[in-house]
Amino acid sequence: MQATEAIEQSLEFDDPALARELFGPGNSHLDALAAKAGVELHSRGSMLTVRATDKSLADRAANCMVQLYRLLKAGHPLGRRDFGFAWDTLTRSPGTDLVRMFKEAVFVASPKKTVAPKTLNQRAYVHALHEHDMVFAIGPAGTGKTYLAVAMAVAALMRREIRRLVLTRPAVEAGERLGFLPGDLAEKINPYLRPLYDALHDMVDARKVQEMLETGIIEIAPLAFMRGRTLNDSFIILDEAQNTTPEQMKMFLTRLGFGSKAVITGDVTQIDLPSAGHRGVRSGLVQAREVLKGVEGVAFIQFEEADVIRHTLVARIVKAYERFENAESHS
Repeated sequence: MQATEAIEQSLEFDDPALARELFGPGNSHLDALAAKAGVELHSRGSMLTVRATDKSLADRAANCMVQLYRLLKAGHPLGRRDFGFAWDTLTRSPGTDLVRMFKEAVFVASPKKTVAPKTLNQRAYVHALHEHDMVFAIGPAGTGKTYLAVAMAVAALMRREIRRLVLTRPAVEAGERLGFLPGDLAEKINPYLRPLYDALHDMVDARKVQEMLETGIIEIAPLAFMRGRTLNDSFIILDEAQNTTPEQMKMFLTRLGFGSKAVITGDVTQIDLPSAGHRGVRSGLVQAREVLKGVEGVAFIQFEEADVIRHTLVARIVKAYERFENAESHS
């Protein structure tokens, strides 16, 4: 049997220093993309040779490298993981302009962090946060739902577009178990709010965060503390919204005041609400998705496992659980 002849393409980059940065230390970036795409990538100086089993695969790999080089020239630093993101994005949407997508960044006015959307859904999410006063972000863990929302909120706060940042989430075990935790109320609810603190401290200096908490510019509180309030000129984030009841969700959504934005994040596959009789307690997030569909000014962004940006193993775990749950539901 005759072996399939490999297709080769050659690329030459005009800046040798940027080419070396593109290829990575010891060609590590090329190795990452080659393993992901199933192609061979060989460099010599500022030259790159792409070898693949068919022309479409070679064209896509060459296009990926050309676009990533343009990103470097535009001033966007690249890490090894960006090559996998770029390949996945161009595989799903071959016409994507990576420069435009990656450069639509969320700039946080702090030396600690600059945050940019890394997938098409994250880009759509950032756009929705710019264009709408209420955005629902629904999807699995690790897709950047909360992190990007906090980044947008901090950026808006630093630009003085809002006066206050309010971060909240339901304390699902706020009954008997919470009572057994040591400390006062603030200390009891702190474990439930820790992920919000983590995202905030990743972007703003700890001393500045503490100062803004003490002056009320940033408020982190359980959902129950939102009742009876109207929040004006605020950026409000409700995290873990799948664990709200319909009544709690309605209460939260009606807190929105003038000059404010609300972001509601959650994963409908991770509902921890206690049962109530034979029907159970319905998730307020699930109901809101049905009730508010098509309402002007409200946007819904659905994230998938392909948007997971934690360790690559997390995406594989999410996918494995989905396969398992689908198999169980059909058994």
